[in-house]
Amino acid sequence: MIRTVSVGSVAPVVAGAVLCGGASRRMGVDKATLLVQGEPMAVRVARALELGGCRPVYAVGGGADLHRAIGLPGVADEHPGEGPLGGVITALAHQHGDVTAVFVVACDLPELQPDTVRRVLDGLGGHEVVMAWTDRMEPLCAVWRVGVLAHLRAEFAQGRRSVHEAIAGLDVAFVELDEALLRNVNTPSDLDRLR
Repeated sequence: MIRTVSVGSVAPVVAGAVLCGGASRRMGVDKATLLVQGEPMAVRVARALELGGCRPVYAVGGGADLHRAIGLPGVADEHPGEGPLGGVITALAHQHGDVTAVFVVACDLPELQPDTVRRVLDGLGGHEVVMAWTDRMEPLCAVWRVGVLAHLRAEFAQGRRSVHEAIAGLDVAFVELDEALLRNVNTPSDLDRLR
């Protein structure tokens, strides 16, 4: 069942994680480093997270060379090559201190804006997960409470790699957004459209 939430609640201390570990098969080169208006896509996403209220913000996956190339602190993916669920798990496992949730975003959403980040954050309330919703759920533009880590690890251990399947049983809410706010860049033609 799809449930949308109103915005306006107080957000917890939220870190930001930019997933950079994908194979970029359709693009043919690493999407995280592709320039959009003169800067790497991953950097654009990281800035939107930071300006939207997430701290710290770091890259997940892609390796140390990539992290240096884009100038973001990074953490190695615990499950390289296993899809975005492994990246979400890595992002949650990396938290410490007073961080209670992580806003996880794919690096290929270079049009992400701080206001969009704030809207999704405001929807978290008492939920375990809040995701953006356009014409479908957007699991790679979502805030995850650190407490769901054990559930996701258990799902992963049972062989599940789909985020859609792994969230079954969690309290997931959605914030409706215009699809134009979350257009991803998967192919050279997508990149041409932005340029």
